[in-house]
Amino acid sequence: MKHIKECPLCGSQDHRLYLETQDWFLTMEAFSIQECNACAFLFTNPIPEEMGSYYQSEDYLSHNASKKGLLSTLYRIIRLIALKKKYHQVKKHATGKNLLDIGCGTGEFLNYCQIQGMNTKGIEPGKQAREFAKKQYNLEIDDEPALDNLPAGQYDVITLWHVLEHVPNLHQRMKTITSLIKDQGIIILALPNPQSFDAEKYEKFWAAYDTPRHLYHFRKKNIETLAQQHNLKLLETVPMPFDAYYISLLSEKYKTGSQNFLKATINGCKSNMKGAKSKNHSSLTYILQKK
Repeated sequence: MKHIKECPLCGSQDHRLYLETQDWFLTMEAFSIQECNACAFLFTNPIPEEMGSYYQSEDYLSHNASKKGLLSTLYRIIRLIALKKKYHQVKKHATGKNLLDIGCGTGEFLNYCQIQGMNTKGIEPGKQAREFAKKQYNLEIDDEPALDNLPAGQYDVITLWHVLEHVPNLHQRMKTITSLIKDQGIIILALPNPQSFDAEKYEKFWAAYDTPRHLYHFRKKNIETLAQQHNLKLLETVPMPFDAYYISLLSEKYKTGSQNFLKATINGCKSNMKGAKSKNHSSLTYILQKK
């Protein structure tokens, strides 16, 4: 395991234990989440030296287009509904048609945008997901190392839908992204929110902690800090209400060992109702603009 000495966001070495949890999804290994005393950033610590094996499961839904079962079916229904909402955010803020989706998975969002007339390109480190997207949708998708070879200032919008929390070098990735967008270009980040009702409700069983695959756990003020560090402006924060139901369903499974659909639905509703008042939904989409 690799122990993190400095806060990945601000660099402070002053941090404390925030939560002890497990890899409920796959290995059942114990992991800790630390909180930086300087900037209140939450990060998984320690982390595995090699992460690949923690993604090797047919149940890892963002990379699996054929898995059956209640959770898989619900995931796909939510994803289909969410595609239109995601595209709306792109069209609302982007001034051009060149779109790069980093961590594009099996390509459904890119395909939707391509059908709408956008010029699309994807980056996906998972070979199985990448090949499926290319074969199924005829998309242009490359492996992650290709990011370093893309021309600077080429894209009007870059999207990372639940991706940034997985990236080992946070600031290097942000530096790369900002170099690829045009002036006044848009970066869209979708991230779980550890300040939501469902996070507080399920605590160590909250599925969106997803240690060790999720290296970071962003509060809203952390995104404001990150934006300032990379000369970006936060334009808008948009809730992702469907996530509360799916995350609650997974969390119920981790906590009780069974898929309590009714209880998860009730907690998802509570999370969205409380989120409407506090602006802390289960997941949030952040619209950032290059200054």
